[in-house]
Amino acid sequence: MTANPYNPYGPPNPYAPGPPQPVTPPPNKWVGPLLVISTITVGLMAGLFFTFDVSIMPGLAKTNDRVYVEAMQNFNALIDGSGLFALVFIGALLATGAAAFIEYKRGRRGAALWAGVAAALYLIALLVTFSVNIPLNTQLADLGNPAKIHDFSLVDKFKGVWETTNIMRTLLCTVALGCLAHAIKLHGRGTAAPFPSH
Repeated sequence: MTANPYNPYGPPNPYAPGPPQPVTPPPNKWVGPLLVISTITVGLMAGLFFTFDVSIMPGLAKTNDRVYVEAMQNFNALIDGSGLFALVFIGALLATGAAAFIEYKRGRRGAALWAGVAAALYLIALLVTFSVNIPLNTQLADLGNPAKIHDFSLVDKFKGVWETTNIMRTLLCTVALGCLAHAIKLHGRGTAAPFPSH
């Protein structure tokens, strides 16, 4: 409250207007759905990478090199030919980046920051995929029919590098998922209707 101009030594004037409150721009109607899509798609990618970490790769390690190559060739061929996987794989980055951009442009910097961090982390996971995992998959595919392979020296390199970078992708996507959860929380606070005053 401000001082009473008629009695500067008295109590503050209860009817004087208070300081102006900052105006928070209304949320964009697309941000909520985009954040939900981002969370689902990044979560699916984190789950896929995690499944390879804890079950597929340890299981294949118990087989011989010929079975290992055949299984990985089949996995990679199926994933590469899946339109649904491509939609989730790229859509996660597009949806997350779009949500961060819209929130930032509207001045909702808290949610924008966390969504932006999530997009950056997921982008790093994509860069790891395109620079390490996919080239290794291509080398494995170039070996041809596993039944006719005589030199399996590539397999040891593949196992060590591919599995390590896949753990990196799992961690990056999991942290990105946590960031998106916090972005949704901040977005929800901004869209919550205030309690009616009496």
